Amino acid sequence: MLECVGFKPCVNKNSRILILGSMPSIKSLKEQQYYAHPQNRFWKLMAKLLNYRKTPEDYHDKIKMLLDNNIALWDAIASCDRKGSLDTAIQNEIPNDFTAFLDKYKSIRTICFNGGKSYQSFKKYNEELLKKVKYTYFAMPSTSPANARFRLDMLYEKWAKMFG
Repeated sequence: MLECVGFKPCVNKNSRILILGSMPSIKSLKEQQYYAHPQNRFWKLMAKLLNYRKTPEDYHDKIKMLLDNNIALWDAIASCDRKGSLDTAIQNEIPNDFTAFLDKYKSIRTICFNGGKSYQSFKKYNEELLKKVKYTYFAMPSTSPANARFRLDMLYEKWAKMFG
């Protein structure tokens, strides 16, 4: 069992959409980059949704792509114990503090969950936030390679709703 500690949020004062994962994969933790696994479709999907001709290769350019489009990135879980990278292996999770985060970044109005575990964890610890009508929530299919039944075009169709 490995103790996993997530990253700080990628956010700025103009962020209007918050995309939440669950906990970075082992590869992402090692690289200290969100969605570092080469088979994860997250960055390809974001580039397509944001009408970029190609996906940025450099990690800082990937983050800039999101922030330039008012999108913040973080995880529902601050830390956990996990063997491997699967969400089903997460134990002893400790959530991030979204009440304080959303108080600080008041322009965020849309929260999008990248996969079921992200939504389940957020829901478990943030019942009061889920009742607030000022936020719109989208539970999206995971971009993880473990979600192989969703091809990129299928993910695009579902995820495009958050820009609706």
